[in-house]
Amino acid sequence: MNPVLRACGVTKVYGGTHALKGVDFAIAAGRVTALFGENGAGKSTLMKILAGIEQPTTGHIELDGTTVRPRSAREAADQGISIIHQELSLCPNLSVQDNLFLAREIRTRGIVDRAAQREATLAVLRRLEEDLDPDRLVGDLRLGQQQIVEIARALLQNARVLIMDEPTSALTAPEVAVLFRIIRELTTSGVAVVYISHHLDEALEIADDVAVLRDGNLVAAGAASEVTLGWIVRHMVGRDPDALFPYRETIVGAPVLSADRVVVADPHNPHRLAVNQVSLTLHEGEIVGVYGLMGSGRTELLETLAGRITPAAGTITLDGSPLGDAGIRRRIAEGIALVPEDRQRDGLVQSMSVGQNLSLAGLSRFVRNLLVTRSAEREAVERTITEVTIKTSGATAAIGSLSGGNQQKVVIGKALLTRPRVLLLDEPSRGVDVGAKADIFELMAAQARRGLSVLFATSEAEEALHIPDRLLVLARGVVVGEYRRGQITREELMSLSDGRVAAPAAQREPAL
Repeated sequence: MNPVLRACGVTKVYGGTHALKGVDFAIAAGRVTALFGENGAGKSTLMKILAGIEQPTTGHIELDGTTVRPRSAREAADQGISIIHQELSLCPNLSVQDNLFLAREIRTRGIVDRAAQREATLAVLRRLEEDLDPDRLVGDLRLGQQQIVEIARALLQNARVLIMDEPTSALTAPEVAVLFRIIRELTTSGVAVVYISHHLDEALEIADDVAVLRDGNLVAAGAASEVTLGWIVRHMVGRDPDALFPYRETIVGAPVLSADRVVVADPHNPHRLAVNQVSLTLHEGEIVGVYGLMGSGRTELLETLAGRITPAAGTITLDGSPLGDAGIRRRIAEGIALVPEDRQRDGLVQSMSVGQNLSLAGLSRFVRNLLVTRSAEREAVERTITEVTIKTSGATAAIGSLSGGNQQKVVIGKALLTRPRVLLLDEPSRGVDVGAKADIFELMAAQARRGLSVLFATSEAEEALHIPDRLLVLARGVVVGEYRRGQITREELMSLSDGRVAAPAAQREPAL
C-alpha cells in the first residue's frame, strides 16, 4: 500500500489526559479505511489532527511522503484534506447555498456570483439525489437533510483525502445507499476515504481496510474482507457482541400511559399526516420499542406524547386521566420525560457544565423558599453521574469536553433527575459506540426493573429485535405490526417497515 496520508507516532495530550499515544495510521489512495473505536478512544482527535483542526503534541503528518503541518482546516483543505464532522458544523441561520460556499464564495470580478453558486449547489444536491431548495434555511431542515448539506459541502472541495466522521448517523437507508455510491465514485477516481461509524456492519460493507483504536492506541488493523463484526467488537471493548444486549425477565405492571387513535400533522407540512390513528399502551416495568425508518413518524409520536407537539385528533391519558393540551412543563411534572433525537440542539446547553445540564430539567426539586439548595443539587448530580456511568472529570467539566456517548448519557441522566414514571427515548444510541450503547441499554433495563415505563424509538434493526419486550413497527405514520421479542426476523422487520409486506397474521398480537 502506498499511503497518500500518514500519521507518524502521533500523540495528543490535553492536561493530564493522553488522547493519542504514539499512533501510526496510514490511508491509501482509492481505498476506504474504516476506523473503529469507542467514544473517547481517540478517533475524532486523530481525524482533527489530520484535518489541521488540532496540532499533535508529538509526531507528525506526511502527505505523499512529505511532512506537512496544516495549522487550520482551511490550510488542510488547500492541501486536499477535507472532513465531515460528527457534530454538524453548519450555520442554521444561513441558506443551504450560503453554507456550502461559506468563506470560499465563487467570485466574478470581485463580486459574489450567486447564480454560479446556486447552479453548483443544485448540481451537488442532484448528485446526492436530494431535492432541496438552495435558498432554504438550514435551520428549517430535518437532521438527515442537514447531514446531506454537510456531505455536499465536503464534496464541493474536490478533496484528495475525505474524512467522514459518522456521516450516516441521521440518514435514511436510501440516503445511505446514495452516499455509498458517491464514495465508490470518489475512490474510483483515486480519492482516499476515512470512514468512521458506530454502525459496524454498514462500515464493513463499504470498507477496504479497517483499523481499531482503543484508549488512544491503534490496537488492530487489517483488510475488511478478512475481519468479522465479532473481531471488531472484541478489539474495541474487550467484550463478545452477544453481551451487548442485556437479557432481563419482564414483570409487567399496571397500565400507565395510553394513546388512543392519535393523529399528528407533519410540523413541516401540515397537509401531510406524520402519525395516523396510532394507539398504544405502556405498562409499569415494560420496555416498548417503536421501529421505523426516517419519515415513519416515530419522532413526531414521541414528541406528541411528551407534549412538544399538539395532536390533531385522539387522546393521550396518564393513569386513565386525559392529558389534553398539557405542555412539556406539566408533563414533566406529571412524570413524562423525553430524551430527544438531536442531543446537541434539543438536549444540551453547550455553555453549561455537566452538572448544570443534568439538573436543569429537574431544578424545581431543589428549590426551597425561592432559592436553589445547592448541596441537594450537588448530591443528586453526583449520584446520577455514578448511576448513569458518565465518564467525566467532574460535575463542573464543560459539556463539550465529553465524548458523544457520554453527552448522550447526560441527556438521559437529566431526564431521570426529573423522577419520571414514563421515559421516552428517541434514537438513544444515535452516534454512540457499541460500549456506550450497551451501557444505555442496561440503564434502560435497570429503570424498567424499578417499575419505570420505557418507550424508545429506533431505526436500528438489531436494537429493535433484541431490546424491547414489545415492538411496534411504524411505516408512513401507521402501526403495521406488533410483536413480542423473538417473533420477527430482521428480514421481515425491514420489509415491513418499507411497507412491502403485511404483518404475518400468525405473529400479530393485540396490545396488552
